[in-house]
Amino acid sequence: MSKIIASAAIRGAHKILGNAEAKWKSAMEKWGANEPVGFPNTAYYLPVIYGILGMKIAKLGDMEPVLKKCRVMLPPLVKEVHPLPYLGPTLDAGMLTLFAEEIIEAIRYLETPDFYTKTEDVTADNIWLGAADDIILRKRGVEFVDGTAPGFAAIVGAAPTKEIAVSIAQELQQKNLYVFMASEYNGKRFSEQLVEAGVQIGWPTRLVSFGPDISAAVFAMGFATRAAMSFGGIEPGDFRKILIYNKDRVFAFVLPMGFVSDEWYANAAGAINWGFPTIADTPIPEILPTGICTYEHVVSNIPHDKLVAKAVEVRGLKVTVANVPVPVAYGPAFEGERVRGDDIYLECGGGKTHMVEWVTTKQMNEIEDGKIEVVGQELADIKPGSRLPLAIAVEVAGRQMQEDYEPILERQIHHLINYAQGVMHIGQRDIAWIRISKQAVEKGFKLRDIGVILHAKLHQDFGRIFDKIQVKLYTKEEDVNKVVEKARSVYGVRDARIEGMTDETTDTYYSCTLCQSFAPSHVCVISPERTGLCGSYNWMDCKASFEINPTGPNQPVPKGETVDAKLGQWKGVNDFVYKASRQKIDHYNFYSLVYDPMTTCGCCECIAAILPGCNGIMTVNRDYAGETPCGMKFTTLAGTVGGGLSTSGFVGHSKYNVCQRKFVLGDGGLKRMVWMPKMLKEEIADRLNARAKEIGIPNFIDMIADETIGVTEEDIMPFLQEKGHPALSMEPILG
Repeated sequence: MSKIIASAAIRGAHKILGNAEAKWKSAMEKWGANEPVGFPNTAYYLPVIYGILGMKIAKLGDMEPVLKKCRVMLPPLVKEVHPLPYLGPTLDAGMLTLFAEEIIEAIRYLETPDFYTKTEDVTADNIWLGAADDIILRKRGVEFVDGTAPGFAAIVGAAPTKEIAVSIAQELQQKNLYVFMASEYNGKRFSEQLVEAGVQIGWPTRLVSFGPDISAAVFAMGFATRAAMSFGGIEPGDFRKILIYNKDRVFAFVLPMGFVSDEWYANAAGAINWGFPTIADTPIPEILPTGICTYEHVVSNIPHDKLVAKAVEVRGLKVTVANVPVPVAYGPAFEGERVRGDDIYLECGGGKTHMVEWVTTKQMNEIEDGKIEVVGQELADIKPGSRLPLAIAVEVAGRQMQEDYEPILERQIHHLINYAQGVMHIGQRDIAWIRISKQAVEKGFKLRDIGVILHAKLHQDFGRIFDKIQVKLYTKEEDVNKVVEKARSVYGVRDARIEGMTDETTDTYYSCTLCQSFAPSHVCVISPERTGLCGSYNWMDCKASFEINPTGPNQPVPKGETVDAKLGQWKGVNDFVYKASRQKIDHYNFYSLVYDPMTTCGCCECIAAILPGCNGIMTVNRDYAGETPCGMKFTTLAGTVGGGLSTSGFVGHSKYNVCQRKFVLGDGGLKRMVWMPKMLKEEIADRLNARAKEIGIPNFIDMIADETIGVTEEDIMPFLQEKGHPALSMEPILG
């Protein structure tokens, strides 16, 4: 252990703890011990303190025992002659630094409530996002589950130039990593350099500007700690499991850019506890032996063009990056990028012109693999700000290719195009919408590059099921109209085939165990009439996934003998669930939330809950942050039932599932729905109205209460009575 690093980290811990103690005393004098404190919209209090110590900090007075513990943990300053090893005291100094910084930041929220945006996006006058709330955690946590975000880089300080900052940020994005930014060096901050260079920052682009000071770096450690508790099912206070979880599963590292101060050293020492190494661009002392981190702990003096590659190597991160030969940066980090106003070079679809995307199967002799045609105008033929109709026709052929796979491939077009920097894509089928930025065109991007992307990525991800692919892009209105007509006829056939499938006429369901790394006992079994609770998989998707990857997370499940047709329980499914859950769950019901419902994990789109006073149920989607009539927000519900449990009265499900015919059929079906957020009602309105007609209540959507009516059972009951909601006259739900 370096004596220089140990000395600096311990000095930094002394300074930061002293600052925290002073701020706390001042806050106590102003507000008193009972003043509520915390980070917005989270069930995890101050997450590092809660996760490591198991202590719930809800009021100012709750901070005193933590500060006293920090003072006990605080090592003495390193003397000139010190024969003892430095590792233990340095790690203690790093850990208490994070405790102290959470207290500092919580008091900042109290003193200056609007200091942080508390949103996913920056605003015109504020780029500091602050602590991620539980909605952001769960939404982004899915990306850690499916591997699209293997880890994050915590950057403190600033690059020598904004051009170097942009280069490093884009290289991290292309490796699918999140970038968490805090602190300043020489009056500059990495996030401000990106904004100055015209780079979009915020959660959607994975460039997260936590705060301007070094204390904001604790938000990154809080995010990692909450991931262990939320998705790993680890109990607060079980610090050993939380730290091991992060070392093994969350591939993060620290990139200090500029002079490393005592406070920076203290934060780096804190990160080492989690297994996160430090890779610096300045010649600081190194800690090369392995031990707590997977490989080296501190590596220094790395050139900026080698910094990201060295960090990935030191952290032991295996990153797979597709080599897509297009002239713009490419990767999942750009999926949330927006192209607006004067930045638009070309716009297609979005109600302005026709746009359609269609995958169709051809014979082998009809396809020339890699052939890409643009029929009509290219970008070089039009002026900035133009609009064109666009049809993207993807033709595939292969010995294993089936028509059932066409919609699976078609669904990939959205995110594969979105991965290109400067290209924004929304929607699918014949309601797609694309914008291409002036910056992308300046770098040489062409419409043809859309075909290049689809050829490269579909081959890489789905090459098992087809052998050849060619792409045709049409920009002449008459050609686009012809493709739209053909595609719509195919869409109708597909929808009829999927909608016509029932659980009764299907002998094989499919499993999804993708989330078991975070919820070990959770087993999602997907049937034609019950989609995956994350909303990402339906029965057809799972069938295709199994064909593509027979050893993957989507396995066939013979449903076997019917145990209970009303509640939806089968012997074959029970046998599979018992084995796949490691003997934790021996049965569950597909169509009930009252009696032994399906297990729920933290990735569910919605959670339904019983409302006994209304003789019905409610559901809430994870994008809704408000209160609900069951007395719990989505975040609390997910923390309660989302760890792979089967919890009577609650169940996770997808948005699509609400309008499927078997939705909680064992409890009375859709007629039991008495409350859901307004935003969810609007999102699924078309399908909900269609389903309402099927059950003979065409105005049913108007009978469902939302937050504008009330957020307690008492508040919504008069509304339900006035509307004559059918749930009120049904048999008791808990009968």
